[in-house]
Amino acid sequence: MKISIISPNKNHLSEMSKVLTAQAHTVTVVDGGKSKMHVVAEQERPDLMLVDGMCCDPNELTLVEYVTTHHPGVAVILLCATQSPEFLINSMRAGVREVLPSPVSAPALEAAVGRVAAKLQRVQRPEVGKILAFIPCKGGSGATFVATNLGYQLAQTSSVLLIDLNLQFGDALSFVSDGKPISTVADVAHDISRLDASFLVASTVKVAPNFSVLAAPEDISKAMEVKAEHIDAILGLAVTLYDFVLLDVGRNLNTLVIRALDRAHRVYPVLQPGLPSIRNANKLLAVFKSLGYPAAKVDLIVNRFEKTGEIGISEIQRSLGVAPVLTLVESCKEVNASVNRGVPLVEISRANPVSRSLADFALALSPRQEQNTSFFARLFRRA
Repeated sequence: MKISIISPNKNHLSEMSKVLTAQAHTVTVVDGGKSKMHVVAEQERPDLMLVDGMCCDPNELTLVEYVTTHHPGVAVILLCATQSPEFLINSMRAGVREVLPSPVSAPALEAAVGRVAAKLQRVQRPEVGKILAFIPCKGGSGATFVATNLGYQLAQTSSVLLIDLNLQFGDALSFVSDGKPISTVADVAHDISRLDASFLVASTVKVAPNFSVLAAPEDISKAMEVKAEHIDAILGLAVTLYDFVLLDVGRNLNTLVIRALDRAHRVYPVLQPGLPSIRNANKLLAVFKSLGYPAAKVDLIVNRFEKTGEIGISEIQRSLGVAPVLTLVESCKEVNASVNRGVPLVEISRANPVSRSLADFALALSPRQEQNTSFFARLFRRA
């Protein structure tokens, strides 16, 4: 890999050059400061630029953002003697791959450069997972049940991560597992500077071999610490590790949730066949239209449908102007047993009509059964 190192410290230049040259990289050293980034990017065209001597001044990041914007093929790693959470977040916004301490140890430098090299090898055949978001039209619509149980079904043929974005009152994990989270979304956000594949995976609860859940914080006060920028970073990494990233979204359409929905490939409002739920669905669809979401991005799911009920599918379609992509029939007894026991419905009754509908939906979303590989195979290949 072609690497350019910029530093005002000649000792740092020498030490880093020795480490990377020993790893068979082609290294160019530039004695100077960050103001030389633009010139180096244009003249050297490196695969990776290591910029030493940065501080926590956000104004310095304009130089970085110019390079990442005008030379997207150049990966940038910053080396800073001091770091703040705000600087780390702003660095990621500017397109920086990683921020390392200065001076940096040889193992840390080798590992960071290795991660960039691995990403460059994947450029010719990018593998990006799909983000599917589930949002209730009304409390008790069953969005969490649908998201968790669909995730479990998808994991039969694909790698799946479910992220509980109902940060204050989320309990998605309890729908499919009795496990207790060691780490949550809030914990990952708190240590966002550590975010990499191994950290993200270690923060989840493994429900099944290919199905993991990143739980909502159990302490409500910690939910306030999670910002939209944190979710951006988590999702950006998650889609490189998993075939599907499912979002269980609460009813509050705040900045964080909208940022997540913006990144979603599909948004699934979940409603029940009742007038309050249909009215709320209309409001949601209007919001999504105002956000500029194309009609193809939003698909309705009707839960707890009864053929003999007062409101049929045709009435729902007329009221909302769209046909549901999935209809789940009423199966109160077995669904309640599943939720109360924390066991996926398919494990209680594979023949249940709701189980069969979710299995069919999962197959429609991920028909490549013979081509899918396990999560661990993908993780180690990408690492």
